[in-house]
Amino acid sequence: MARYTGPKTKISRIYGEPILGNGKWLTKNSNPPGQHGATRKRKTLGEYALQLREKQKAKYTYGLLERQFRKTFEEASRIKGVTGENLIKLLEARLDNTVFRLGLAASRPEARQLVAHKHITVNGDVMNVPSYSCKPGDIISYKNKSAVNTSITSKTRGKNPKFSWVDWNETELKGTFITYPERESVPENIKEQLIVELYSK
Repeated sequence: MARYTGPKTKISRIYGEPILGNGKWLTKNSNPPGQHGATRKRKTLGEYALQLREKQKAKYTYGLLERQFRKTFEEASRIKGVTGENLIKLLEARLDNTVFRLGLAASRPEARQLVAHKHITVNGDVMNVPSYSCKPGDIISYKNKSAVNTSITSKTRGKNPKFSWVDWNETELKGTFITYPERESVPENIKEQLIVELYSK
């Protein structure tokens, strides 16, 4: 299973932003990680370093390892349109990310666990593959047994209204992946063009 299991705050301090969820510790210590983090200045990065940094940031944000991320990029490059925007659309369409956007989990790792433990169904069928790519019109919901488990449903926060590409029905506990999001609607601070430039070398 492709996932990062190391210290989350360390990664957030590298990038200076809470890319792995809760960023409460950044207000206390936003220095780079390491023994000399407080005294070390953030040096100006070269072109390649900036491109690699953006790719790593995207991988950490969406919880992918290199091979999976590369396959997603190759798929994005085959789709008609702007490759960078297609990449973000495919990452947002992942089932674990969609469950997170619907508000069924507080973080992507938590959403990934819900999917992997077979608590989520897609169009009525149990789906335990976090990388499943949702299609417009897909219905995402809890499995019947999971829907009555309060330890699972109590974590439901409700959908953020700014995520217009998904919809959540609170009474029926069902969500819909309406369409692929436009890039300007996705709040993640990722410069996808740098990733395209990196893989184009």
